[in-house]
Amino acid sequence: MSLGVAGSLGAAGCSRVPDGGKVLGGSLLDTLRDQGSVKIGIASEPPFGYVGDDGQATGEAPAIAKVIFKRLGIDDVRPVPVDFGALIPGLKARQFDVVSAGMYINPVRCEQVLFADPDYLMLDAFIVRKGNPHGIRTYDDVRKKGLKLASGKAYAQIDYARAAGIADVLVLPDQVAGLDAVAQGRVDAFAGTRITVRSAVADSARVSATEPFQPVVDGKPAYGAGGFAFRQSERRFRDAFNAELLRLKQDDYRELLRIVGPFGFAKADMTDLTAKELCG
Repeated sequence: MSLGVAGSLGAAGCSRVPDGGKVLGGSLLDTLRDQGSVKIGIASEPPFGYVGDDGQATGEAPAIAKVIFKRLGIDDVRPVPVDFGALIPGLKARQFDVVSAGMYINPVRCEQVLFADPDYLMLDAFIVRKGNPHGIRTYDDVRKKGLKLASGKAYAQIDYARAAGIADVLVLPDQVAGLDAVAQGRVDAFAGTRITVRSAVADSARVSATEPFQPVVDGKPAYGAGGFAFRQSERRFRDAFNAELLRLKQDDYRELLRIVGPFGFAKADMTDLTAKELCG
């Protein structure tokens, strides 16, 4: 559905709307300043981005967005919740102005969108049954022991698992569905980020989280660094956002940690990696 909408928008408005696939300067920032509001795409994944009980966007990425957009002259931040797999198609289809969901930056996604520099670097972990009866620590353990693995829709962990030789990964909507699948014995583990997994199991008596670990692909660390995504036609918007993000990282990340700390992020999750490095 989203791809169809994107196609129709491109056909109907090609004389007025820049092609989202071409890297141009862009004027969206001026438009957003004039209207005083910005729409952010989120994937309802605590603690990265979700809608709170008050109907407002919250989580690590929306919290950063609110601070930076205010500095850019945009006070009203409006969430648009979609499935994680619909974030990039939705951005291209102009359903929202920026992806604010802690999306991992990798070369495949970099071909489709412009990323700001990452605002965190995260290790992986598994949801397992209480006590971790299979002794699962890494993707290699899952493969060697012939165990059943699940992960979330469009999660980078699916690719990490397949790179480790796990051909069959059950794809579920999110970590809540993953927790249920593990607790019911339908799978032996659910792969996600350290912080997603710990957040999901926090109040559960049936499952627990494994110790965080660094995934490896082709013998090299696969860095789980997440950031904000922009249409390729809006480089000026991305650059202005990125400049403010870098200011938040000054003084040993003090201001950035003040914003993301309430959502479970710590100094160990901070990074000076750049989008250029991660895009390869």
